[in-house]
Amino acid sequence: MPDATVRAVRLDSAGGPEVLELTDVRIPEPGPGEVRIRHQAIGLNFIDIYQRDGLYPLSYPTGLGLEAAGIVEATGVGVTRFAVGDRIAYANGPPGAYAERHVVHQDRAVQLPEDIGFETAAAAMLKGMTAEYLIQRVFHVKQGDAILVHAAAGGVGLILCQWAQSLGATVIGTVGSETKAELARTHGCDHVILYGHEDVATRVREITSGQGVAVVYDSVGAATLDASLNSLRRRGLFVTYGNASGPVPPLEPLRLSRSGSLFMTRPTLFDYVATVEELDASAAALFEVIRSGAVRIEIGQTFPLDQVRQAHEALAGRRTVGSTLLIP
Repeated sequence: MPDATVRAVRLDSAGGPEVLELTDVRIPEPGPGEVRIRHQAIGLNFIDIYQRDGLYPLSYPTGLGLEAAGIVEATGVGVTRFAVGDRIAYANGPPGAYAERHVVHQDRAVQLPEDIGFETAAAAMLKGMTAEYLIQRVFHVKQGDAILVHAAAGGVGLILCQWAQSLGATVIGTVGSETKAELARTHGCDHVILYGHEDVATRVREITSGQGVAVVYDSVGAATLDASLNSLRRRGLFVTYGNASGPVPPLEPLRLSRSGSLFMTRPTLFDYVATVEELDASAAALFEVIRSGAVRIEIGQTFPLDQVRQAHEALAGRRTVGSTLLIP
C-alpha cells in the first residue's frame, strides 16, 4: 500500500511525560532491507524514559520505543529473512515503536514462533534478551553461585531471577514492598530483602555466611551503589546496567581494590546483539526458557497507546510490576 497515516507518539524535545504527543504521522513504504510491521503489542522499558528525558539523547523530532511484536505487512527490496504475513518481534530500534506500525531493518528483528504470543514477545524481548546476556555472557551464572538482583520484581528482574534459579544459582533479590517481595518469591528469588527496612549488604552477608555474592545485577543506579559494592565477595563482579534512581556517580578504581579486587562493568544489550547471529541466538535462548516453563513472563499492566503519558508516570514512579505494555 502507499504511504499511510498511522497513530504514533512523537516528541519535539526532551522532558517529562508531557512531551509525549500521540498524533497522526505518515509512515513510508519500507526501503531496501526493511520491513513494515503492524503492531499487536508494544513494550515499555526504562531506556524509553532515559531517551525521553534526555539522559540518552535523541535527534528531534523523533518517535520513541524500541520493542514491539506484530505482523509483517510489507517488505522492501532485498528482504530475505521475512515475508508478508510473518509473525515478528524486535527490541533494539530504531526509536518509533510507540505506533500502530513501524519500519525496521530485517537484521534487527526475529521470527516469532507460533507458540509465543504477541503480548508475551513484546513484554519479553528487550528484558529477556537483557537477562540472557547478563547471566550467560557478562557473567556465566552456574550451579552454586550466589547472586544479588536489585529491582527483583521489575521486568528484567523477574526474568533474570527465574532464569538464574533454573541454572542452580542462589538468588537474592531486593524489592520495595511486601507485595513485590511475594511476586519475587514466586519468580525465582530464594531470599528477598526489603531495601527500605533492612540493610542490604548486611543481610546479604548473613545469607551467604559472610562471603558475599559472586555478582550483583544493578538496574537502580545511584541509590544502590554502596549496597552493591558492599555485597560482593572477593573478586566479585558489579554489573550496573540501569539508572532508575539516577546515574552511578564517578567511582575511583581504588575503591574496587580496597573492597576485594572487584570488577565493574556497564554493559548494554545493543553490544550483545550487534550481529544477526547474536540477535538470533539470544532470542532463541529466551524463547526456549519461556517454552520450557523455566521462565514465566509477568505482564503486570497494559495501557492503550493514548495513555502513554500515564504509562511513563507509572514506570518512572516504580508503581509497576513485571512488564508493561502499550496496546495500539
